[in-house]
Amino acid sequence: MTTPSTPTTPTSPLHSQTAAKPLASSPGFWARARRNPSFVIGAVLSLLLIAAAALSLFWTPWPLDEVNMDAALQSPSSTHWLGTDAYGRDVLSYLLAGAQSSILVGVIAVSIGLAIGTALGLLAAARRGWVEELIMRIADFTFAFPALLLAIMLTAVYGPGIVNAIVAIGIFYIPTFARVTRASANSIWTRDYILAAQACGKGQWRITLEHVLPNILSALIVQATIQFALAILAEAALSYLGLGTQQPQPSWGRMLAEAQSLMFQSPLLAVWPGIAIALTVLGLNLLGDGLRDLLDPRLTRKR
Repeated sequence: MTTPSTPTTPTSPLHSQTAAKPLASSPGFWARARRNPSFVIGAVLSLLLIAAAALSLFWTPWPLDEVNMDAALQSPSSTHWLGTDAYGRDVLSYLLAGAQSSILVGVIAVSIGLAIGTALGLLAAARRGWVEELIMRIADFTFAFPALLLAIMLTAVYGPGIVNAIVAIGIFYIPTFARVTRASANSIWTRDYILAAQACGKGQWRITLEHVLPNILSALIVQATIQFALAILAEAALSYLGLGTQQPQPSWGRMLAEAQSLMFQSPLLAVWPGIAIALTVLGLNLLGDGLRDLLDPRLTRKR
């Protein structure tokens, strides 16, 4: 007696493709990053800035303190690839070393604004009421004093220098990060999982650290990248005015100031630091735009 075999349902190719589609349509972060032109170009330009600063820590084509008046204002050549300045110093060496000042000011100033501004923004969103109103009004008052004005005030009291430039830029960034943090955190506090955490007995600070802060990190990272570019631009402007980086430390802004009086004799002296500043700011802005596209879950789902 033959036992009837159980009929098997053939697997539809369409069904298998549909089941595999979610896995194929959700690539990882780096796979999506490689397809994002803004992120790729911004990352390359930002890495070039870091590489220039790192290289200048160990090697420059010519010593930074070498003055040779006989070689002053030379055009680009095989000896001096980008020429020399009014004191016979190698322009390429100064450009490489100037990246150090830009990164130093950007990292410290953005860190000051990010740390203090994020803390104030989280406090305003958690406590609400008069605490939020007080913090936001102080932030509005701080916006009335731009970084340039703060640098002038600090210079009048303590004298010019890179430290005063960092402090001025960092103070100016505090209300910027406070506003971004407060706006992002307020939207998180209305979510259902926050209500569930409150029903479980979690306090405000525990909810802030465990649920609110992790969900606004992407917005803070993007904001920090963009503000880093603006910090480099602000440092160049302050150094151009003589309020930022001082001799003998190289600075792109001071290179522009020194080249101003030699525009007709050697215009390239202003072109090279201008290109360096423009490419750096462009790269960081493109990197910020790319990170925003990659870290925004709504945009990620659309892709």
